[in-house]
Amino acid sequence: MNINTIKSVYFIGAGGIGMSALVRYFLSKGKEVAGYDRTQSELTEELIKEGANIHYEENISLIPDSCKIKKDTLVIFTPAIPQTHKEFTYFKENGFEILKRAQVLGMITTTEKGLCVAGTHGKTTTSTLTAHLLHQSHIGCNAFLGGISKNYKTNLLLSETSNYVVIEADEFDRSFHWLTPFATVITATDSDHLDIYGTREAYLESFNKYTSLICRGGYLIAKKGIDLSPAVQEGVKIYSYGITDGDFKAENIRIGNGKIVFDFISPFGNINDIKLGVPVYVNIENGIAAMALAQIAGVSNEEIKNAMPTFSGVDRRFDFKIKEDNLVFLSDYAHHPAEIRQSISSIKALYPDKKVTAVFQPHLYTRTRDFYKEFAESLSLADEIILLDIYPARELPIEGVTSKLIYDNIQEGKVKTLCKKEELLDLLKKKEIEVLITLGAGDIDNMVPQIYNILKK
Repeated sequence: MNINTIKSVYFIGAGGIGMSALVRYFLSKGKEVAGYDRTQSELTEELIKEGANIHYEENISLIPDSCKIKKDTLVIFTPAIPQTHKEFTYFKENGFEILKRAQVLGMITTTEKGLCVAGTHGKTTTSTLTAHLLHQSHIGCNAFLGGISKNYKTNLLLSETSNYVVIEADEFDRSFHWLTPFATVITATDSDHLDIYGTREAYLESFNKYTSLICRGGYLIAKKGIDLSPAVQEGVKIYSYGITDGDFKAENIRIGNGKIVFDFISPFGNINDIKLGVPVYVNIENGIAAMALAQIAGVSNEEIKNAMPTFSGVDRRFDFKIKEDNLVFLSDYAHHPAEIRQSISSIKALYPDKKVTAVFQPHLYTRTRDFYKEFAESLSLADEIILLDIYPARELPIEGVTSKLIYDNIQEGKVKTLCKKEELLDLLKKKEIEVLITLGAGDIDNMVPQIYNILKK
């Protein structure tokens, strides 16, 4: 099927952050776009305003007639959708062309130079910052992002002139194996998605396979010290990066007065006095990776230096909602123990004298089962911990796997609470909050506006 000649595109799981970028892409191409999502959200409502026909009930009769014409319709699904989904079953039984999101991205990007960011964590911020650097330069880019850019209020950037496309390369369900990167960053290979991979060895092998897909003459930029055995094609140049160690790194780091400034050291030319637009320590590392990709794409050092301080960040990635002298509230998508450790450590470094309260909604029963001790250890960095029930996403419950596994392993002496999601707002009304951070990849973000109102009162 030629995606340029199809008339209709139907999405099963339209409201996912990665899927919604494709919804916007096909709307921009003038296609009729419709789809299903399990839950109504701010994002799905925006997509409807932009022209998509989205419903929230698993119901074949709600599929528009135009999307039931097999020869004209492409169906795109997220792997998070169960195989028993009624609409998915309807399209499958009737012989429609059905593709994963990653397959479609792979097709779109065969004619463009892919600048891809893979890794267990850091990929959304790094890819969005990369897109920002290119978009602000004479190079430009197309970009399919895994978060909403605060600079552009979207997860899709389009250019009529640039042959570069920035992509967040997701290892879930081996999705990134559909891509053919020109240049890729790999941020981390900490174990995750063991429900898909089974073992750490299989997870690491997936990253090694991904490196074999880099185009001949392309670039691999891997975080210094990560567990990776790249199997690259002939002519692929391999570089390392890190905050203070690697081919790309930072020197002369200055932190103070809410600012972070450093000198960027690079094989393609150093840049002094880089200012971070979102001054969080981990963004030094993310910034180094993004600047490396930008230099490879031909963005000038002056353009990079000018664009770095104007980066506003990504929704739900260390996302400040309230930033006052006596009250701080931020939302973060962190859902892996390493991400939570990084997130709480960063906030403690910014506010060393304040009490940090963390609200965590675990994401997936399997991830909780596999990492409950590591979650407890990371959350113990906070002064007070509130644990919500597990957000199941695509999974059915597993006997004996609840948030209490994490709760029971939190460090002795910490103030900790197990709390139903519907009781969270009442609980927060009774708390003396200094710094509050909500963590998780589930639907806790939907509560952020209500939490904001409570804290402001």
